Amino acid sequence: MPSTVVHLAIGGLIAAALLGDEFDRRAVAVVLAATAVPDLDTFAGLVLQGAHRALLHTLVLPAVGGVVLAYDTRRGPASRLRRRWGSRGVRVAWVALAALLVGGILPDLMTNGVNAFYPLYDRFFTVNGELLLSNQRGVVQTFVDLSADPERTTGNTHYWTGVDPSPGAEPANVERIFPVVRSGFQLLVILLGSFTLGARFVDER
Repeated sequence: MPSTVVHLAIGGLIAAALLGDEFDRRAVAVVLAATAVPDLDTFAGLVLQGAHRALLHTLVLPAVGGVVLAYDTRRGPASRLRRRWGSRGVRVAWVALAALLVGGILPDLMTNGVNAFYPLYDRFFTVNGELLLSNQRGVVQTFVDLSADPERTTGNTHYWTGVDPSPGAEPANVERIFPVVRSGFQLLVILLGSFTLGARFVDER
């Protein structure tokens, strides 16, 4: 599974690409905080069965956030966000929402899955597969194959974390692993995100 560091690297790329003239330390901090929000449901999993990868990894969260932001920012001078933080606040809010979805939720959807429509529909989905061209089979894709995925819900699914390695009480000597980098590709993402953010900060001096 992608670590929080990997999520933050993707959030950093989004901040560097989309903040435009609003790029500074404070705006980047807001975007990175939004990126990390989904992983907070790790702690909810200690008291609510199956909450990790469900409670804050749901696509309902950015959807509702997008509706609220769109409604508020289209009110012109009456917009609460615009009155308090001006056009800067609007830009940062939309970029933070993009980072929440693309950096915080989607990497997990594509790695072991998330409860994508929780609490409206309690089932974990995974977008994982391949797309290839074969001279014998034509176009082959394995991304859409619902029959291969057993019905996983919050009631029967547990994702291990360093905070909560297994369902129920843990033995005193349980090993707690907090992943940082689990593949060369994840390391590349972290290096790319760090380099891009660093270069943007240097450029803004």
